[in-house]
Amino acid sequence: MIDTAGDGFLATFDGPARAVRCGRSIANAVKGLNIQIRAGVHTGECEVIGEKLGGIAVHIAARIVALAAPDEVLVSNTVKDLVAGSGLRFESRGAHVLKGIPGEWNILAEVQ
Repeated sequence: MIDTAGDGFLATFDGPARAVRCGRSIANAVKGLNIQIRAGVHTGECEVIGEKLGGIAVHIAARIVALAAPDEVLVSNTVKDLVAGSGLRFESRGAHVLKGIPGEWNILAEVQ
C-alpha cells in the first residue's frame, strides 16, 4: 500500500529489510537527477482507514524521517533488531524524543 502526503510518500513492505533496501535504492537512483531524499523506516501495527494507513507506527515513521539528513535512511531500533542477519549495517544516531510518542527512541542510520 502507498499513500502520499505533499512531496512525501508512505509505503508498506512485507519485511523491514526490504523497506530499508528500497529507501537506499531510491536515494541512490535519484542522485543522478540531482535529487536528494530522506527515508525513515519503522515497523509496527498499522490501521487501514479506507485507502489510507494510520496508527502509532505511521506516526513513529514520520518522526524518524523528519530526523533524516539528505540521502540518509534512518531506522528505529525495532527495525535494526528485526533485520539481524540480513547483512544490513547501521550506526547510531542517538536517542531521540519523538514528538507525540512516549519515551526515548534509539535511531540508527543505514550504512552502505
